[in-house]
Amino acid sequence: MRSILRTAVVAAAAMGATVLGVPAAGAAEDPAAERRSTTAQSPIVQATVGYDVSHPQCGLTLPDDAAFAVIGVNGGIATTENPCLADQWEWANDSSGAVPAQPRAQLYVNTANPGEVREQVTTWPRLGGNRYGVCDGDNSAACSYEYGVDRAENDVRIVLDTLGAASPGAGNTAAVSRADLVGLRWWLDVETMNTWQTDGAAAQRNNRATLEGMTDHLESVGGWVGLYSTGYQWGEIVGEVPSWSSLHGLDSWLAGARSLSGSVANCSEDPLVDGGRVVMTQYVEDDLDHNHSCVAAALSAPATTALATTAPSTTAPATTAPATTAPASTTPTSAGASG
Repeated sequence: MRSILRTAVVAAAAMGATVLGVPAAGAAEDPAAERRSTTAQSPIVQATVGYDVSHPQCGLTLPDDAAFAVIGVNGGIATTENPCLADQWEWANDSSGAVPAQPRAQLYVNTANPGEVREQVTTWPRLGGNRYGVCDGDNSAACSYEYGVDRAENDVRIVLDTLGAASPGAGNTAAVSRADLVGLRWWLDVETMNTWQTDGAAAQRNNRATLEGMTDHLESVGGWVGLYSTGYQWGEIVGEVPSWSSLHGLDSWLAGARSLSGSVANCSEDPLVDGGRVVMTQYVEDDLDHNHSCVAAALSAPATTALATTAPSTTAPATTAPATTAPASTTPTSAGASG
């Protein structure tokens, strides 16, 4: 995978390919991570199965036995919208809720960092200040963080605009208001098929900064954030996450299995970040993404706090490999280009 990563990144910048929600392609495998079996599922397992769907499933008849479901907000790349979000969200809210640990209806969002090809996009930020310093439009950790904040702000807008108007009326549980954002489960979909920086440790730092920006904004509106990937892909894109990062301690949803038994076995894999838990694993069956909850008892969403309100530093961000200490925290300011 490492030898073809740069080619995949450039191609993805033009085509915006993704894996989550596209079972025919399957999630990129962790070498030696898959456990396969043809063991039939029991009725009990079937009653607790979850699914994830997005734009590739538009117009399809979705299963009626979902215990929980995860719906894609985007249309395959981070700057697009899933045209079937409202219908699929309504379907997700009809899930049985048979697994207390998993909210019946959850969301996932595509992620990326096009800093190395920023001339080819219109969404790269040109200003703003945050914990990494001042964004001036260059390929830096500060601008990468701003890009993440911008993408998360856009995802929240999509959800409120699309689901806030979904089948309005008394007693409608599918409609989402700003108050409903509190405690809402969001998953950041981190895959090599999307556009990422690839030039060494500084690139991984910038990629991490983008995911931190997304996490910080989603948590600032009350969201409950987790990470979706495989250990291999996460290592390629992000690498090690320091303890001061806002990614530290987030829950993991692991991809890569092609059978229920493989998915169950992946519950014993390491989480993507230290301090986190593997709470869900994905497997593909009958050309549809299925999900297994690694925990049965209800989980509590971590407490969230408002972002710092101090003024941003005026010191230019470093362009070398990341330091091992946390940068000073300042207010993330969203000021990315539209489009």
